[in-house]
Amino acid sequence: MTSRLERYAQHHPRAADVLLAVMVCACTVFGAQVSTADFVSPHNAWPARILAVVCGAAVLTSRTRPRTALAVTTVAAAILTALGCLPSPLLLAPVMAALYWLATLTDSRTTAIYGYTTAAVLLATSLSGAPLGDNFLLRTMGTVLWLLLPLSLGGMSRFRAAYLESVHARAAHAESVREEEARLRVTEERMRIARELHDAVAHHLAVANAQAGTAAHLAATHPEQARKILADLVGTTSSALLELRATVGVLRHTGAPETGPLEPTPGLDRLPDLVTACESAGLTVTVTTEGKVRPLTPGVDLTAYRIIQEALTNATKYAADHAASIRLTYANTHLLITVTNEGALVAPAVPGGGYGLMGMAERAHSVGGDLHAGPRPEGGFEVTATLPIQPPAQRDAPADRQEGTR
Repeated sequence: MTSRLERYAQHHPRAADVLLAVMVCACTVFGAQVSTADFVSPHNAWPARILAVVCGAAVLTSRTRPRTALAVTTVAAAILTALGCLPSPLLLAPVMAALYWLATLTDSRTTAIYGYTTAAVLLATSLSGAPLGDNFLLRTMGTVLWLLLPLSLGGMSRFRAAYLESVHARAAHAESVREEEARLRVTEERMRIARELHDAVAHHLAVANAQAGTAAHLAATHPEQARKILADLVGTTSSALLELRATVGVLRHTGAPETGPLEPTPGLDRLPDLVTACESAGLTVTVTTEGKVRPLTPGVDLTAYRIIQEALTNATKYAADHAASIRLTYANTHLLITVTNEGALVAPAVPGGGYGLMGMAERAHSVGGDLHAGPRPEGGFEVTATLPIQPPAQRDAPADRQEGTR
C-alpha cells in the first residue's frame, strides 16, 4: 500500500500536494477544538479556520519554497497556541508537513537551524498561552517529539534519494566502462584477425607470384621445369585456400556440437613444407638448429612459425640473391630465431617497418618475447626473435608444482 502511494505521489505530484493541503487544513480545524479533562479549547473557531486555509495554501508550495512554507505554518501554529489551543499532532500537522519537505529538499545544516528555531518558537507560544501546570508535558515534550518525527523522516528520505542517485551514477559509469571495454576488445579482435589473414595469405600469394613469374620465364626454354613449378604453384594456392578457410572458419564457429573440428594451428613441425614452398619459388633456404630441441607451447610454436613465414615472405619478394638462412637456437628458457638474407634488398626497408614487421613484433610481445628486424651492417636484412620456451607463469612456479603438473 505504501509503495503504491509513493508511486502515485511521484507520478502525480500536484494531485498529491493538493490532497495533503486539504488534509492538513482539516487537521488544523479539528486540532484547534481538541480538549482534555484539564483543558478546554477556545470557543471561537473562526481564527482556526482562517489559519487552516492559510496553512493549506502554504503546504501547496512546500516542494518549491520549503523555507517559506515552514515560516508561514509556524507563525499560524504559534498564533493558535498563543490563543490557548493545545499543541496536538492535529494542530501541528501543517508544521510537520513543512518540516518534512524542508528536511527532504535541503541540507542537514539548514534543516537543523530551521527545525530548532521552529521548536523553540512553538514551545514559547504554547507555554505562554496556558498556565504553567496545564498539560505541561504535552505542551513541551509532546511538541518536541512531534516536530522531531518529520525531521527524521525527511532526513531518511533525503539520504535514500542520494543513495539511489549514487547507485544510478555507478551503474551508468559501469555501463560506459563496459561499452569502452567492448570497443577495445572489438578493436583488438579486428587487429588479431587482420594479422592472421595477413600471415596466412600474404606468404602464399608472394610465393605464388614468384612461382608464376619463374614459370613464365622458363616456359619457352625449360618447359619441363616450368611444368614442375606450375604443379608446385597449385600446391601453394591450395595451402593458401586451406589456411584462409581455417581462419574464416574460426570466425564462423558457433560452438554447436555438429560443427566439424577445426584444423590444427601451424607450428615449427610444418617448417619443412614452408621451406619447400619457398624453394619452389626460387628462394634457397638453409635451416640450422643448435641446442637440444624442446617442445614449445602452442602459442609460442605458432608465433615462431608465423615469424619465420613472414621473414621468408619478405626475402622472397626483396632478396636480390634469392637466398635466406634460418637458425634456431634452443636455450634453457628461450628460443632464438634468426632469419638472415645475405644479399642486398631490392626494395629498401621502410623506417619503423611495414605491417608485416609490426605483426611479427606484436606476436613476439604477446607471448612474452622480443623481436628486432632491420638491415645488417655488412649488407642484407636480418630478423631476430627471442621467444620463451615456457610462459612466464610456469617458469616462476615452484618446482614441486611443475612436477605435479607434468
